[in-house]
Amino acid sequence: MLTFLLRRLGQGLLVLLGVATTVFLLFNVLPGDPAALLAGQRSDVATRAAIRADLGLDQPLPQRLLGYLNDASPLGVHPRDSAGRARYGGVGLLPLGHGRALVLKWPYLRRSFQSNQDVLSLLLDRFPGTLWLAVAAMLLATVGGVGLGVAAALRPQSWLDRVLVTGSVLGISVPSFVAGILIAVSFGFYWSRWTGLSLTGQLYETNPFTAERHLALRNLLLPAVALGVRPLAIIMQLTRSSMLDVLSQDYIRTARAKGLSPGRTVRRHALRNALNPVVTAVSGWLASLMAGAFFIEYIFNWKGLGTTTLQAVQNLDFPVVMGATLFVAALFVLVNIGVDMLYALLDPRVKVG
Repeated sequence: MLTFLLRRLGQGLLVLLGVATTVFLLFNVLPGDPAALLAGQRSDVATRAAIRADLGLDQPLPQRLLGYLNDASPLGVHPRDSAGRARYGGVGLLPLGHGRALVLKWPYLRRSFQSNQDVLSLLLDRFPGTLWLAVAAMLLATVGGVGLGVAAALRPQSWLDRVLVTGSVLGISVPSFVAGILIAVSFGFYWSRWTGLSLTGQLYETNPFTAERHLALRNLLLPAVALGVRPLAIIMQLTRSSMLDVLSQDYIRTARAKGLSPGRTVRRHALRNALNPVVTAVSGWLASLMAGAFFIEYIFNWKGLGTTTLQAVQNLDFPVVMGATLFVAALFVLVNIGVDMLYALLDPRVKVG
């Protein structure tokens, strides 16, 4: 297990290295002057030159790439002076001479061009909103999809089965951002008098009189439904197909012949075996839903990684866009490693050596 974990971590680091290199090269060949964005279009030449020197923009592209990878890596070589400690922090592991040391630290993803805020701190501040949204959508899709799939499989070729299958095909076909717009306008605007829901909202609301913040879970409902429509439809189809296959097995007919009630047969024998492919599909979707939440967040003005990244794209705030891309890639790597280890723990037939 340890060998497998180390190998997967090594592969994940190679993936992140490729993502960081690609993103850096992409945004560093685009037209535009980051120094002018930071200093303002009316700034003088000396101010822009000082900002370029501070950002390393006066260096050749390969040297700038190595500098960015060194900053973004948890293990980097940095100055040991007060300025280096203030910027990178971390724990010095090994002095290397020339006033530099090997440092174990949090990744330094540079600073925002617009707010001058540390990019990693900005992303971590917005990450809980996206995580709440993805988890809520996944729970909704899993519970609803399994329930509807079982209901369709227990009545094959009935009107209920046909309606559910047709609805699932429609749910799979409609893109999430289209479903988000329709759900937002319908339930948050036209029918808001009956639903009590708003077109936009945040996870936390502030009382204008007492300035107290409180959790507003009702604002999570519409974006979670919009994000969870497509996975719900897929899970419903998987559950239905798997249940139909399991219900045709010999041990199900034997259980029925022994007089076991239909409900107990489904719960104790059919459903447990039918959920294996569903668990396999669901376990790897959380990171995908986080990435898919970007446009849903923008539609509902939800404060998360998606809204922050899209606003950064509009404002040409390259460090935030680069940092968000690397952040999401790291989430994918970590979730995939966790899923692989979970498979190995739950199913002894999976080889991890």
